[in-house]
Amino acid sequence: MSRPLLMIPGPIEFTDEVMVEMSRPSPSHVDAAFIAVFSQALKDMRHVWLSGGDSQPFILAGSGTLAMDSVVNIIEPGDRALVIDTGYFSQRMAAICRHYGAEADVLSAAPGDTVSAAQVAVQLQQADYDLVTVTHVDTSTGVLTDVQGIAAAAKAAGALVVVDGVCATAAEELRQQDWGVDIYLTASQKAVGVPPGLALLVASPDAMNKWRQRSTPVASYYSDWANWLPIMEAYEEKRVSYFGTPAVNLVMALAVSLRQILAEGMDEVFARHRRLSDAVKAGIQAMDLGQVPTSHAHAAHTLTCPRYPANLDPAFLGHVRANGVILAGGLHPVIKSEYFRIGHMGAVGRRDILTALGAVESGLRLSGYAIEPGIGLAAAQAVLDE
Repeated sequence: MSRPLLMIPGPIEFTDEVMVEMSRPSPSHVDAAFIAVFSQALKDMRHVWLSGGDSQPFILAGSGTLAMDSVVNIIEPGDRALVIDTGYFSQRMAAICRHYGAEADVLSAAPGDTVSAAQVAVQLQQADYDLVTVTHVDTSTGVLTDVQGIAAAAKAAGALVVVDGVCATAAEELRQQDWGVDIYLTASQKAVGVPPGLALLVASPDAMNKWRQRSTPVASYYSDWANWLPIMEAYEEKRVSYFGTPAVNLVMALAVSLRQILAEGMDEVFARHRRLSDAVKAGIQAMDLGQVPTSHAHAAHTLTCPRYPANLDPAFLGHVRANGVILAGGLHPVIKSEYFRIGHMGAVGRRDILTALGAVESGLRLSGYAIEPGIGLAAAQAVLDE
């Protein structure tokens, strides 16, 4: 029996090679062969992140929220953070900063809008900020934020830059070193292309120096780099070390996926995601559906957030699933019932895009929305054939 195609914004579809690696017997976490795999994965993260040879990668067993929680290493009570808010997960970052004693000012956009680098530059003149946080793509709204421009404004003001790249890493263009991003974090289950369970981040030398020079203990035991840095250094140097047992099969799968991403080439990866996104959005527009992002210029390339037409049967997503595709409902609490989400990142290709759009067309018709058969598919194919 065939299984449905998973087209949500994470977890995603994974390559056969990654899934084969997940199925192998688990080695010892101190086995020399596994340590060599872990070492290569750490090195390859620098190339995927385009972070430079003096950056520090971390591979932790945990979710994307753990990766976000790692900001505790560069926050001390009384620090001031400017949080750029483009949706649900931006607001989570503000909560994390406050939880660890920082004062968090939130610069918010309405759902579907973005915050510009110029707006950030103006706000940075209002106070002395230690930290600026950005959500590269907020999974709840499909909004893409100008990381390069905001990072430049933040660095000019003397602030560190933390970017939540959970729904962006290995898909949206990111040049960590060139753009001046101090922590760029993600989770394994999105465009990085590995099943859920790894929190991944790369820290710049400035971020590591901020951590080393802090005057108070890190307020989290599990997230404290004092526990993890010796492990990452040892594994990269192919030495045995231990703090907590790594998720060995996930790390092996990560090594495979990173090699696949680098074999394609980062510029090619970015271009492929733009092309596939343009195809999906052209198909949605041809179906006369609106989208949550208020401009194509700040719409993410990793997911599309179409708005439901008026009076649509609530069984729509069920009809789509019956046609062999799983999509996600809305997430942002203010507009949750107004839209749905199509993920298109990682190993996704032309066939997946067309299958998903065909299921959307069928689901709309079954839910009472009059639509010309094939209109969305034709628009998407036109983009893909350019």
